[in-house]
Amino acid sequence: MTDPSPEVRERLLTAWRGEIEARAAYELIARRLPEREAAIMRRMADAEASHRQRLEARMRELGIEVPAPESVRLSWWTRLQTRIAPIDRLLAAREAAEDSEVDGLYRRPTGDEVTDRLLHEIRKEERSHSMAVSDMRAGDRADPAEPPALAPGQQRARDRLDKIMGRETWHRTSGGWISGAIYGANDGLASVFGIVAGVSGATAGSSFVLTAGAAGAIAAALSMATGAFLAERSEAEVAAANLERERAEIAQHPEEEREELSLYYQLKGIDEATADAMAAQISRNPDAMLKALAMEEFGVSGTDEGNAAQAAIAAGISTGLGAMIPVIPFIFTHGTLGIAISAAVSLIAHFLVGAAKSLVTLRTWWAAGFEMTLAGVIVGGATYLVGLGLPT
Repeated sequence: MTDPSPEVRERLLTAWRGEIEARAAYELIARRLPEREAAIMRRMADAEASHRQRLEARMRELGIEVPAPESVRLSWWTRLQTRIAPIDRLLAAREAAEDSEVDGLYRRPTGDEVTDRLLHEIRKEERSHSMAVSDMRAGDRADPAEPPALAPGQQRARDRLDKIMGRETWHRTSGGWISGAIYGANDGLASVFGIVAGVSGATAGSSFVLTAGAAGAIAAALSMATGAFLAERSEAEVAAANLERERAEIAQHPEEEREELSLYYQLKGIDEATADAMAAQISRNPDAMLKALAMEEFGVSGTDEGNAAQAAIAAGISTGLGAMIPVIPFIFTHGTLGIAISAAVSLIAHFLVGAAKSLVTLRTWWAAGFEMTLAGVIVGGATYLVGLGLPT
C-alpha cells in the first residue's frame, strides 16, 4: 500500500476534527431546545459520530494515525456562546458551518478514489443536516425524506401532528437576561461616553463633566432597568396567555389534545398503543395534561415564570457600570488629563464590551471588539467636536 498524499491526509484529518466539533456543538445546542427539536439535534449529533467512525476506518486503511478524540475540543469561547447566544443565531451558525463543509471540504477531489467516494457520501448527509437546521430556524418540520429519518409509524405521527399544530400558531419563546445585560453595558457606555466627550469639549474637562456624566449614567441605568422590567413582564404575560389558550384547547378539544400528546410520545419512539395509554392516563388530570403539552409544544413546564425583577436588576446594574466608566476619571482629576484618561479607559471598555457582544452575535470576538472601539472613536470624536463649538 502506497503512502497517502499530503492532500488526502490533511483532508481526512480536517474532516475528522470537524465531525467531532460538530457533534459537540449539536449536543450543547440540544440542551437548550424543547424535547422534539432536541431529539433532532441529538440524531444529527449521532450522525456526526458515524461520519467520524467512517473517516477513522479509512484513515486506518491508509496507515494514517488517528489522533485521540479528546485532543479535539470546542474552545471555551464557543462553548460559552452555545450557552448564551440566541438559539436562532446558533442554528444559523450551524447551518453556515454545514454549508461550508459541503461546498468546500467535501466537494474538492483529493485524487484518491475511495477517499473521494467516502467524502461524497458524507457530503450528501451534511447537506441534509444543513436543510434540517434551516427548517428548524424557519419553524418548519424537517423534510421527512431527509435524515434524520423517522420510522414509518413516527412519520405518520409527525404528519398527523403537523395537521393538529397547524391551527395553534400562538406559541412564543422568550429570551434570557444575559444578552440584555451585555447590551445594557453597551448602551450605557456608548451613550454616556458621548455625553462626557461633548461636555469635555465644551468645558475643557471642568467639574461639569462629572455632574453631567453621573446624571447621564443614573438616567441610563434607570431607563434600561424599567425597560427590561416591562419587557420581561410582557414576555411573562404572553407565556401566561399561551398556557391559558392551551388550557382552553384541552377543555374544548380533549380528544384531539390527547391524540396530540400521544403523537408526541410516538415521535420519541414509543409504540402507538403505549403512547395512547400514557396520554389517556395523563389526560385524567387536566393540570398534568397542561404541563405535559406545554413542555412538548413550547419547552416549558407550565409553571415557569420569567423574573422581571432579575431582568431589571441585571440590565440596570450592567448599564450603570458601563455608563460610569467614562465618568470615573473625573472623580479624581479634570482638565486635559481627565479627558485623556477617560478617553483611554472608555475605548478599552468599548473593545471589551464589543468582544462580549460576540457571545450573543457569534461574530469573531476581536472583530466585534474592534468595531465597537471604532464606533466609540466616532461617537466620542464627533461629540467632542460639537462640544468645542458650543457656547459656554
